[in-house]
Amino acid sequence: MPLGLLQRKPDSGLGNIRSSPSSPTRNIDWVLMLSVGLLSLIGLAIVYSASRTKFAPKAPEPYGFQFVTRQEIFLIIAVIALIVVMSFDYEWWKDHARFLYGVTVMLLVLVLLVGAVSGGAALSFDLGAFKLQPAEFAKFTVLLTLVAYLAEDRAEELAYHRFIVGLFIVGVPITLIILQPDLGGTSVLVAMVMGAMLVAGAKARYIALISVLSATTVGAALLTGLVNEYQLRRFTAFFNQDSTELALRDYVYQGRNAISALATGGLTGKGWLQGPITAAKSDIPVQWADFPFSAIGEEFGLVGCAVVLGLFAIVLLRIWRIAHLSRDLLGTYICVGVFTILLWQVFQNVAMTVGVMPITGLPLPFISYGGSGIVTFFALIGLVQNVHMRRYR
Repeated sequence: MPLGLLQRKPDSGLGNIRSSPSSPTRNIDWVLMLSVGLLSLIGLAIVYSASRTKFAPKAPEPYGFQFVTRQEIFLIIAVIALIVVMSFDYEWWKDHARFLYGVTVMLLVLVLLVGAVSGGAALSFDLGAFKLQPAEFAKFTVLLTLVAYLAEDRAEELAYHRFIVGLFIVGVPITLIILQPDLGGTSVLVAMVMGAMLVAGAKARYIALISVLSATTVGAALLTGLVNEYQLRRFTAFFNQDSTELALRDYVYQGRNAISALATGGLTGKGWLQGPITAAKSDIPVQWADFPFSAIGEEFGLVGCAVVLGLFAIVLLRIWRIAHLSRDLLGTYICVGVFTILLWQVFQNVAMTVGVMPITGLPLPFISYGGSGIVTFFALIGLVQNVHMRRYR
């Protein structure tokens, strides 16, 4: 055997890659990445299918590519955000959490003052080609700030004073989001704080207190008129789904057609671009953003719905696995927070599509149209990957 081969150091893994087995780049969870990628590709197909016939009846095709083209651009930006978040140790993100939190609070205040008003709510900044929604980015920054604070204490039980400080951290952005008003975005942050604090050792009565405070806040918002008529009618329509009142007609009609689209698909669906309700111009308004699951059901049937929910299940299981593999409490809390956000938002969107939850406008992660939402969820997945890549000390 040639002397050169005897002196050659063994490879440390793939091909001639000589990095250590503990190197972050060697520890990417590719199952998680593939599942998120497949969901995003399904999202592109559904955004195109649901939006292509909604505008310009005399020349639908040029306009039909408008939303899917934007979604492709959003996906490119989201992948860049994912890579950036993965590139820095999550300890670095923890050290900059307060700054990011401050920027988020400032943006939430500014959107109330100068944000674009749509449907009676000031949710975003209108930047021309796209809209920037601070409440979406708050999921990333508020989670990071909260878990950074919780991880400072290694006690098995969360002390009451730390619980109160944690509530304050989340309470400030929640209050600003309620003022927009955006009850859907508020519910996501509430679910996140409950999940993170439960794993951090909060007592059951503390979690009950969060529930009571949330219900009281929503009740106060309703009584004081902070919740506008548009959102209030969504809740009224949910409790009166058989109503024939003129004021509720559009909301009941939208929900009924979403359910009809799911039922029409049967086992295997009508085929991509072949769904009659999805292709109609006004049966399900903003279907590509609010009700993409109804388009999946109509065009790909029960099988398609099962595949999508199965992919979400894989993503959630991988996040939960990474939480267990984390090298420290901070990484575990990050994963639990992302897990809770994703689980709640998928549940809420699917549940409102099938008529068992009120319509809130929460998008279906990775699938619904929207730049702020998809960039935020890719950044959250980047945090989870960050924990997995650096699970070895």
